[in-house]
Amino acid sequence: MPQVMEFKLPDLGEGLTEAEIVRWLVAVGDVVAIDQPVVEVETAKAMVEVPCPYGGVVTARFGEEGEELPVGAPLITVAVGAQSVPAGAAEVTEADGTGDAPRPLIGYGSDHSRPARRRRVRPVTAAVSAPVAAPAAAVVVAPAPAAPVAPAAAAGPVPVISPLVRKLAKDGGVDLRALHGSGPEGLILRADVEAALAALRAPAPAPAPVAAAVAAQGERIPLKGLRGAVAEKLSRSRSEIPDATCWVDADATELMAARAAMNAVGGPKISVLALLARICTAALAKYPELNSTVDLAAKEIVRLPSVHLGFAAQTERGLVVPVVRDAQGRNPESLSAEFARLTELARSGRLAPADLTGGTFTLNNYGVFGVDGSTPIINHPEAAMLGVGRIIDKPWVHEGQLAVRKVVQLSLTFDHRVCDGGTAGGFLRYVADCVESPAVLLRTL
Repeated sequence: MPQVMEFKLPDLGEGLTEAEIVRWLVAVGDVVAIDQPVVEVETAKAMVEVPCPYGGVVTARFGEEGEELPVGAPLITVAVGAQSVPAGAAEVTEADGTGDAPRPLIGYGSDHSRPARRRRVRPVTAAVSAPVAAPAAAVVVAPAPAAPVAPAAAAGPVPVISPLVRKLAKDGGVDLRALHGSGPEGLILRADVEAALAALRAPAPAPAPVAAAVAAQGERIPLKGLRGAVAEKLSRSRSEIPDATCWVDADATELMAARAAMNAVGGPKISVLALLARICTAALAKYPELNSTVDLAAKEIVRLPSVHLGFAAQTERGLVVPVVRDAQGRNPESLSAEFARLTELARSGRLAPADLTGGTFTLNNYGVFGVDGSTPIINHPEAAMLGVGRIIDKPWVHEGQLAVRKVVQLSLTFDHRVCDGGTAGGFLRYVADCVESPAVLLRTL
């Protein structure tokens, strides 16, 4: 007889505590293979397809699309070893603390917050047996005591329904005895209960003045998911980090000419962002104070050995900051390729949590939005961020003569705890010197 195993939402890494169901990839009754993705979820960092560690038949799903689940909450149950859902069989939970715990997925943490649960399959009477066909028609189960309800007009027996549907009705205050099921032989489905809930919750038409007052309050948008994570991180940055900003205009004419010469010889194209990133890694080698973090508990500044360079990327989900690992060891061609790869993943929503964490310094090219300057908020717990404005033609004094040159504004926001203004100014001036004369950078290559 197949063993029904429960698969819980795994720890997706970096301290994430919940995820929102975006799209179910399987339905109740589907046969799944080991490590087959069963649901797509959105965390505060990325969209992730979650694979199931069991192979068999899906007997139940937990949660609807758009619903947030905490780490460790049940996602699905799978009848291991079954090729189809046996007719007249249904799952019954025994929270007896026995049975095998689900094996953790590769790269995910284990959840030990709940005891393991064993599920068994038992037959139900032929009169109420029904094959599982679609997610809306939840698994048919043996009758269970109904939740206390108010007396109904008709006192007939309640058709046999899923425990999930019973709970939905109980939580919403729906009298199951007053419903007529739309399923086989009058079986009450989840859709029947949801329709009853919608009818109960439908507000009565408000008088015109009341409706106008409600409309004046504006639209409320939940501060959750990516937006919530960004809000929390930026608020923490502002509350914990005593930041300061310095900026300088630089003549980028020679840098743009050097890029054009690189791309003219063939091979993969070198991006401006890659050249700026290479300049940043050279500057951080000279001023390592800015590639650090502050350990408040230990009251220590921790200087980091590698530059994991974050860069801001705008996507349909909002602004994300993918991280290029060990950027100090990459040349402009390698940096260009990695920027392109991570940007494509970001725009398609396929970045893994590991691609968005662990940064030590951030490069923010807000010039792509057509603006000249900004005062960036540090990406906590980093110590600094370099902002780059648009590169445009401006009048500039070059070699004693007024000329039209390609000018860019560079701004550095830094944690004043890790260094003083002299260090920050030295870093920014070195970056500007490399932008104005790329040959300066050759001394460090």
